[in-house]
Amino acid sequence: MENYLIVLFDNKVKKKIIKKYITYNKAKNYFDSCLKKNEEVIFNKEVKNGFETKYELGLVEMSNKQLLPVYLTDEMGRNIKVRLENENMTLVQISDYKIEEEIYDHQSKKKIDSHTLIKKYIKKENIKLVSNLNNKLIIQNEEQISIFSTKNENESLRLLDSLSLYFFKNKRGDCIFVKTISSAQKKYLIDLLSSKGFDKKMLYRKYTTFPRQSSK
Repeated sequence: MENYLIVLFDNKVKKKIIKKYITYNKAKNYFDSCLKKNEEVIFNKEVKNGFETKYELGLVEMSNKQLLPVYLTDEMGRNIKVRLENENMTLVQISDYKIEEEIYDHQSKKKIDSHTLIKKYIKKENIKLVSNLNNKLIIQNEEQISIFSTKNENESLRLLDSLSLYFFKNKRGDCIFVKTISSAQKKYLIDLLSSKGFDKKMLYRKYTTFPRQSSK
């Protein structure tokens, strides 16, 4: 019988059981290795179905011996009591956890993560210019231009910041990161890209997902 579970939580709700173990030591080692590997995430998922989401990884024991409640601190500094739907579950440890977000690659017509983006489009060679446009990320590598879509405008800025931070931490100086914020900047970039054959309607688009309407 498995006595320990590694559980993924989504907005404080159990999403799925990742692993099951008989002994605490094996469960703890796997839990710690997940958190260590999680440090490699560059652009984590913060939006799902148009709403903010937060993931956490928990180490859970199949036992009801927990005497004191476990609390987590939210972004507002408030203590939130963690509740498990099964009374025979005891939360041993819980930590913030990152899930790699995917972006749409307009070149390959499929979704990729940030590691694939860097490996394929931002190689260590000549200087590249990386900028945002509405919900897009634009990479200019000499005459080659590559475009990627995120879920909304904020996400494209967050991706730009995440890549910039990654390059800074890894002491890479082969990219110039530019935030396209003003109307004049956006117009110039749209005119440039449309002259290269990119669809203007796609360039003006600001969202790829929308919040679901709640039923009245």
